[in-house]
Amino acid sequence: MEHNGIVIETFPVGTLGCNCSLIYSKTTREAIAIDPGNDYEQFMELVGERNLKVKLLLHTHAHFDHIGRSAEIKKALGSQIYLHQNDLELYNTLSYQGMMFGISTGEPGQVDSFIEDDETIGIESLGLKSFLKTMHTPGHTPGSCCFYTEAFETPLLFSGDTLFKGSIGRTDFPGGSYDEIMKSLKQRLLPLPTETRVITGHGPETRIYEEKKNNPFLS
Repeated sequence: MEHNGIVIETFPVGTLGCNCSLIYSKTTREAIAIDPGNDYEQFMELVGERNLKVKLLLHTHAHFDHIGRSAEIKKALGSQIYLHQNDLELYNTLSYQGMMFGISTGEPGQVDSFIEDDETIGIESLGLKSFLKTMHTPGHTPGSCCFYTEAFETPLLFSGDTLFKGSIGRTDFPGGSYDEIMKSLKQRLLPLPTETRVITGHGPETRIYEEKKNNPFLS
């Protein structure tokens, strides 16, 4: 996806196929990475092939498949880690999380900025100082967040593991809440413009109108 010199590319990263999105300027090569994942080598290869300067590492939540190698990436690239404070305790359990799945993961790093609800995040040099609107959407985890933008021709939502095509995020992990995720979905995501394109945390993308019509948890 490209608009006014800003490119968005999404790739499945790591064993569990976390969707990592790179948002970058074609001219300055400065970038934001959403959910860089748990495979350091794969992420660095994607960034290196595009000659990107990753300024921000934004995380929809602190499960290891989304944030497992962010401390290493930060050290290598000088990026800043953004995470909601309600997921800090979860972030500090990375090794335990990986053990549950038999997958190695990195150590947690210093969070540079705690994401607040309804703030705007961007990179001024991209011409997008207020590019992404943050939405605190607890349920999958206490600090789960989505990121929304109307900077493209079609509104765009990065939903993390809150909303999937035809499903919703699991709530049976520590800190999960079915009541909270349903509240987040019905009060924050479903009211978005129906044509909103949704880049999910795993699997294919979808649209809000498709989920209203076809998602068994929402229809």
